[in-house]
Amino acid sequence: MNSSEEEPPPAWRAPSRGEHRWLAVTVVVSTLVLQLLLPNELVLRPGWLLPAVSGLLVVALMLINPGRVDQRTRLDRGVALSLVAAVSVTNGASAVQLVEGIISASITDRPASILVSAAIVYWTNIVVFSLWYWEFDRGGPGQRATGTAEYPDFMFPQMSSPEFAPKGWKPAYADYLYLSFTNATAFSPTDVMPLRRWAKVTMMLQSSISLILALLVVAWAINAIHS
Repeated sequence: MNSSEEEPPPAWRAPSRGEHRWLAVTVVVSTLVLQLLLPNELVLRPGWLLPAVSGLLVVALMLINPGRVDQRTRLDRGVALSLVAAVSVTNGASAVQLVEGIISASITDRPASILVSAAIVYWTNIVVFSLWYWEFDRGGPGQRATGTAEYPDFMFPQMSSPEFAPKGWKPAYADYLYLSFTNATAFSPTDVMPLRRWAKVTMMLQSSISLILALLVVAWAINAIHS
């Protein structure tokens, strides 16, 4: 082989058709519905505001680009990031108020409500971080479709061992949801490795939030059993 010839880019960098946004939107909408089940003490007032804003952003996103995410426009990306930010604020407020309620014992007289609320906040935390990973890994789904990013932010097993994946494989939203779920439950990376500093710090933040929620709920449950 001529030494002057450049090595071909890896399969994950090859331009491809963008992925559909439907799975991410479905997960977000389902999660927003779960947020409406939280008790009034665990939501920002008025309780309908942030879910309503998030719903409008979902509608706007689907009107702007109802098909495949195969390019990155400022409007499309701005609305998408605004949606992720709105869901993040919603869940962040619920998480803070849940922690405060357990510590201050202001909601511990309703065990069923605590367990359901903790499960909703925990799941929403997984969804929120999956969206951040999906939107920022190599510039987001539109940028990944162009294959212009030289270095990956996350190394998926199929990228390092392409012989175990179909030709032209690229991570989609389901892969980032799995990444977020395993990071939240194992409190550390599993099969997907963060390579960039932002990815490491974000995964560390998610693990910390999940660990705090899990420890508080478990501690409350043990205390409730013995009381």
